[in-house]
Amino acid sequence: MEDVKNKLRAEIAALDYELRTELPKEIAKARAHGDLSENAEYHAAKERQSFVDARLGQLKRRLGELSMIDMSKIPHDRIGLGSTVELLDLDKNEQVTYRLTTSEETNVNNGLISTSSPIGKSLLNKEVGDVVTIRIPGGVREMEVLSLKTVHDTE
Repeated sequence: MEDVKNKLRAEIAALDYELRTELPKEIAKARAHGDLSENAEYHAAKERQSFVDARLGQLKRRLGELSMIDMSKIPHDRIGLGSTVELLDLDKNEQVTYRLTTSEETNVNNGLISTSSPIGKSLLNKEVGDVVTIRIPGGVREMEVLSLKTVHDTE
């Protein structure tokens, strides 16, 4: 979780620098070219300024949300954020392993799924032995929870 927060802080710092230092210089330089109504450089810099300002707001809100996560409220015996679960796909008779992460860390190819994804939502609060019905774009899957390591087991 700290890695995600650090990445967000780094992106916030970079965008803040761009917004407060680089973009004002670009806008001033473009203004010096004269007529603003047909000044593509000026309009591009102002558009970028709006985008950066909006993105900064999103990142700061997300960082605030992540900072509010109370690790003590994540269950010790059920699937939650940070859990690594081994599942048996009952339809294919194949085992898969997932780790439930924040949306920023999601990488399906590496088994990292978000708690807000259809699979992640279906798994939340389940225990070893539970059979879970997961609705995915390709249909419905039945999965049995074979093993579970919570975020508390890996600390």
